[in-house]
Amino acid sequence: MGAVPNRRLGSVRGVPMSSPPGRRARLSSPGTGRSSSEAREELRRRLLGLIESNRVMIFSKSYCPHSARVKELFSSLGVECNILELDRVDDGANVQEVLSEITNQKTVPNIFVNKVHMGGCDRTFQAHQCGLLQKLLQEDAAFEYDLIVIGGGSGGLACAQEAAILGKKVMVLDFVVPSPQGTSWGLGGTCVNVGCVPKKLMHQAALLGQALSDARKFGWEYSQQVKHNWETMTEAIQNHIGSLNWGYRLSLREKAVAYVNSYGEFVEHHKIKATNRKGQETYYTAAKFVLATGERPRYLGIQGDKEYCITSDDLFSLPYCPGKTLVVGASYVALECAGFLAGIGLDVTVMVRSVLLRGFDQEMAEKVGSYMEQHGVKFLRKFVPVMVQQLEKGSPGKLKVVAKSTEGPETIEEVYNTVLLAIGRDSCTRKIGLEKIGVKINEKSGKIPVNDVEQTNVPYVYAVGDILEGKLELTPVAIQAGKLLARRLFAGCLEKCDYVNVPTTVFAPLEYGCCGLSEEKAIEVYKKENLEVYHTLFWPLEWTVASRDNNTCYAKIICNKFDNYRVIGFHVLGPNAGEITQGFAAAMKCGLTKQLLDDTIGIHPTCGEVFTTLEITKSSGLDITQKGC
Repeated sequence: MGAVPNRRLGSVRGVPMSSPPGRRARLSSPGTGRSSSEAREELRRRLLGLIESNRVMIFSKSYCPHSARVKELFSSLGVECNILELDRVDDGANVQEVLSEITNQKTVPNIFVNKVHMGGCDRTFQAHQCGLLQKLLQEDAAFEYDLIVIGGGSGGLACAQEAAILGKKVMVLDFVVPSPQGTSWGLGGTCVNVGCVPKKLMHQAALLGQALSDARKFGWEYSQQVKHNWETMTEAIQNHIGSLNWGYRLSLREKAVAYVNSYGEFVEHHKIKATNRKGQETYYTAAKFVLATGERPRYLGIQGDKEYCITSDDLFSLPYCPGKTLVVGASYVALECAGFLAGIGLDVTVMVRSVLLRGFDQEMAEKVGSYMEQHGVKFLRKFVPVMVQQLEKGSPGKLKVVAKSTEGPETIEEVYNTVLLAIGRDSCTRKIGLEKIGVKINEKSGKIPVNDVEQTNVPYVYAVGDILEGKLELTPVAIQAGKLLARRLFAGCLEKCDYVNVPTTVFAPLEYGCCGLSEEKAIEVYKKENLEVYHTLFWPLEWTVASRDNNTCYAKIICNKFDNYRVIGFHVLGPNAGEITQGFAAAMKCGLTKQLLDDTIGIHPTCGEVFTTLEITKSSGLDITQKGC
């Protein structure tokens, strides 16, 4: 189509259609005298206004055959549309650019039905075929809620509360299916109840035991026998968790978020069934849904596992001391639990099928394991359990474990009081009716594929947290993603969750903090010859007087030689590694380089200062043992 002279933004008419016709979408010019950023923001507001105020809003181009197909579809359904032809308005390129920021779609047609972004031509026709489009077009499409969040964990609560702050009517459905051992808990999800919070507190209990041992060297004299009381610890921790559960409920109430302690399951488009503990069913509808159902521990599928073994779901509220414990697995959950159980004086064995801390830097993982082994944790490598048999009931009882080698026919037997499974977690996505509304999941893993704005293949359904395919399974990530999702959905914001350079820490007896790439991944992405790795062993000053483990703590950074020696991997093994890593993670977000580290004056004497004095590269092969502070 040729150029249209003297076009003005707003003098727009839909392509001629059979009755009923597409209405003219009016989009006034922003006027003169505004800065480009102000004009862009005004344009975005006006586009959102069109989307909000029209039952069907189509952003189109008059010559586009896909746009024509969509217009014909709505015409055949007898549905009146508002159409904005981007090739017939002034500044159409800017309009399309701002629209792509709002929708994450760069092409036309770009279609909204009752404020729900349908997508383009193909997705609109798919929605028509499965009945979703008709559902959205219903005259009585006034839903009970603007948003229903399924899952009351960290990500779900963050999203729900942010949406409520933005003035939306929100409901949270949360129901904890009891573990095979019968353990259940309150509002707040895995992190608060059976994850980060109790884990860190039990880790602290173990560290205090080590501090008691160190104290004598620093002049503290005590003669009474020191022993650990499991029941006192768990009661105190559960009391703290209970206060957090209540705090979450109070916060939802203050923000007028409806909280329903029921199991949510889709029954049709935009409609969910909520089943409470008594089996009573209630139905709710919403314009949008966020899936935040999280994961639960995996079982082995062998004789006796669900009958006699526990998982992290059960450990933190276990009413008795677990005694001699076998931890099956080499995940961070496995090593953290094994570490604090050994730290409070228990006999602990870790059974490892393959490698420690899969997905983490393997040099660091082996150093974590080595430290644990030197401090009393036994490791049984290349074995997997094949049967768990109860020998005696009790609190704890006695269990016989039969295990088989992964490298041959050898089998072994041993008796333990408790068997803790920490072999991974499965997404809670298979029993919530997703198939009834067409939400795709990875059939093997149960994970949900989403685009870069956490949207599933069904336009009104989003997901956050551990159930996302290819994303980090960390509480702060879920919280950030949930908040930003609510702001994009209900406040017109554009910021997306940044899943790059997310810091984390394994709270093993000697903490391991990291941010960015492992050495293996860096080599895979950048090639070894393009990297320089700086590293050192170090001895925390606090450990010197206590005569603890010289040249055990370790620090290394991985730098990209051809990007100004930018730090692409940060790793530290030592006390308070989490606190150290958090600060350097902010620096990495700002593009931290080796030169910037060298230019930074360290705080003496601290562990973190070692990163300001790194000199020795791995490639040099020089000795990295330290002789002084």
